[in-house]
Amino acid sequence: MNGFKKFFTGRFFLVTFAVAMLVSIVPSVLFAMGQGDYVKATLQLIASPFQWCFTKVGEGLNGYVIYFRTVNELYDENAALKKELDENRDKVYDADLIREENDFLREYLGLKAEHSDFEFQDASVIGRESTNYRTVYTLSKGSLHGVEKSMPVITADGLVGYVTEVGPTYCRAVSVTETATAVGAYVERSGVIGVVEGTYSLRFDGLCRMIYIDPDSDLRVGDKVLTSGIGSIYPRGLKIGEITDIVPDENNRTLTAVILPNAVFDGISKVMIITSYDLSSD
Repeated sequence: MNGFKKFFTGRFFLVTFAVAMLVSIVPSVLFAMGQGDYVKATLQLIASPFQWCFTKVGEGLNGYVIYFRTVNELYDENAALKKELDENRDKVYDADLIREENDFLREYLGLKAEHSDFEFQDASVIGRESTNYRTVYTLSKGSLHGVEKSMPVITADGLVGYVTEVGPTYCRAVSVTETATAVGAYVERSGVIGVVEGTYSLRFDGLCRMIYIDPDSDLRVGDKVLTSGIGSIYPRGLKIGEITDIVPDENNRTLTAVILPNAVFDGISKVMIITSYDLSSD
């Protein structure tokens, strides 16, 4: 009880009570005396700072609402553009695949027209193992597709090599630039014959060579070299490459021709394996 009595008789309560009475009584008295305009003006003056604050707060909140709405709109727009970009990328990727497949089919049809007796099995290069001594390509077709060892491997550009190992769904092949290869060959322009082989030194430059050429042979830089079909696993007429250099061999009195293969081995993605050809056409 003493606490309540002390609160109601305290200075803070008395001052607050007096102010409240003045705020309540003075406006009533002034209105009664016809001085309501002063009251309105005074109240307007007191309320003005609060109105300004509330206005600014409202403007700020409205700005935040507009900002977040804009951010959400930009986010939605960005998501839509990203989706459209992904769809366009897929379309470009699909178009590239279709174009690559069409190019391959055109090459295939061109080879079929040129070599009507050939039977082909197309394959993709699914692996490439390269060491200091040998490069081996793994292809996507094997014995289940009719592929056997020693079958020739080509592209539309020319001879790649031959199959050295066969599994049920894959095979492995080496190129004509490898040291283990030997191909009976002839020069298209002059008919000069020889043997194309790979060597350790030339393979690093992507080259091979034609040996056992008579020193009096009609041979020129730029001559085209093709498979002869004699004493080898390859049919006649496959393009091997072009002569880039001719070197006399004084020891055995023959010529050696350096050859740049037509096939670009580093860029091969698809090949064709010759599974059958007419021997009588050689």
